[in-house]
Amino acid sequence: MSSTDNTEPKVEEPKVEETKPAEATEGKPLTSSSVFSMFGGGAKKEKKEDEDRGDNSGSAKAQRDAAAAAKGDDEEVAPESDDVHFEPVHKLTEKVKTVTHEESEEEVFNMRCKMFRFTQDNEGKGEWKERGTGPLRLLKHKENGKIRLVMRRDKTLKVCANHYITPDMTIAPMSTSDRAWLWNVGADVSEGEPEAITVSVRVANAENAQQFKEAWLKAQKENEIQFAQAKGETEAEAEAKPEESKAEQKKEETS
Repeated sequence: MSSTDNTEPKVEEPKVEETKPAEATEGKPLTSSSVFSMFGGGAKKEKKEDEDRGDNSGSAKAQRDAAAAAKGDDEEVAPESDDVHFEPVHKLTEKVKTVTHEESEEEVFNMRCKMFRFTQDNEGKGEWKERGTGPLRLLKHKENGKIRLVMRRDKTLKVCANHYITPDMTIAPMSTSDRAWLWNVGADVSEGEPEAITVSVRVANAENAQQFKEAWLKAQKENEIQFAQAKGETEAEAEAKPEESKAEQKKEETS
């Protein structure tokens, strides 16, 4: 035996252990997830699910929506076109003129007020009912000079008073207010047919009430003159008619 055999150490060959699949513990079979986890499959799946959950977060979703909208806007740009003109189906060739029956009159007084009308029920009990709120105007006819009182409601413009201020009418103050007046009307035509009514008006303050009374009395005085002239003309015409008829009869007799 040589000296080299004694001095060299013995090298043992490494033992390679074979990997065996994990056995079922306590008699339970292995699941598919356990098998995939051995080769790294389970971790990748969980990672993918985590990424999907992260993509559905508010910021990520908003970014995707914004990118999709920007892409859609770029792709769906409307092409430029010439101006398009459409002819109307119905053409308005004539203007509709509103007739108020005030065209031949001029306004001599205007004041905003609230009007009331005195009414009675079947038992004879009377009460004041509101007629409307709006401008009360005195309108003078341009030809015959007669003045009438006209009041329309606000917004609807419905007539709530329409009558002449005749010489036989009397204006009186309301006992309950220093800014209200009342009078009786023989023939008011605001509802279409002439009817006798009792009305009252209330203005903003006592000063306006005095101005209203003065304008009312002035209109009554002017109407008195105009009515007298109209009455005289009608009487003169009535007297002239019999004389004309007599003259015609004489001509017929002579002929």
